[in-house]
Amino acid sequence: MTDTKYSEQQSTKKKKTKKDKQEEMSFLEHLEELRWHLIRAFLAIVFFAILAFINKNFIFDTVIFNPKTADFWTNRMFARLADLTGIQDLMINSNELQLISIKMADNFMTHIMVSIIGGLIVASPYVFYEIWRFISPALYETERKHSGGAVVYMSILFILGVLFGYYLIVPLSIHFLGSYSISAEVVNQINMRSYIGTVTSISLASGVIFELPIFVYFLSKVGILTPDLMKNYRRHAYVALLLLSAIITPPDVFSQIMVCIPLVFLYEIGIVISRRVNKKAEEDLEAL
Repeated sequence: MTDTKYSEQQSTKKKKTKKDKQEEMSFLEHLEELRWHLIRAFLAIVFFAILAFINKNFIFDTVIFNPKTADFWTNRMFARLADLTGIQDLMINSNELQLISIKMADNFMTHIMVSIIGGLIVASPYVFYEIWRFISPALYETERKHSGGAVVYMSILFILGVLFGYYLIVPLSIHFLGSYSISAEVVNQINMRSYIGTVTSISLASGVIFELPIFVYFLSKVGILTPDLMKNYRRHAYVALLLLSAIITPPDVFSQIMVCIPLVFLYEIGIVISRRVNKKAEEDLEAL
């Protein structure tokens, strides 16, 4: 009876050892695993970039160039607001901006660049999923359980940030920078690549900024951020967010305030997230 029990224990021990060996990976094996995750993410981006490249008319005429027209949704809303308030200065992009191309390869290279950016934005949920698949095995079971929706949250926040930048910051930036003039002697002839670079960089930057709650979550998980720390430095953070808003928007107060409001809201959400993470960590310590 004792021998049977001993053999069962040895068999269980061997199974556990074998499982541990399978789970343990060398540095090179980790690099190989990361490589395949990056390859799959890259292929997804390429796939959607090809679709974007094929649908050239929709990408450029409907998406990229639309914010500079008076028919764009945001521009129409500002026009209605100007009619309601009687403040005509609220109207934006009422005079359509004319673009020029000054190099022979500009159109083709811009087509490729925009297709890649479009592929990255559309494929972002899958890219986040591949990143999560690489990171999740290093987490404890409880950590995986509580952060299982990370991919969904990251995707939603990123897409919301891109839409916020596209529908609000981009039209305001086009109106201010496109109509700004230092002298009547200077005619604004905007380079197409400069215009597209403004649209894409603002949209992507807004998407990254909207990931603030996710960054707060992980920094709170590792103990770098605490709710008390975020509260104590709230005023400093507001100043930093205002400076960030000034960087990614035209240099006018209205645009900066419009961008800063959601950033402040995200910061306050970050405090709530940090508080919950710390509370959960305290409960886990008490349970030990």
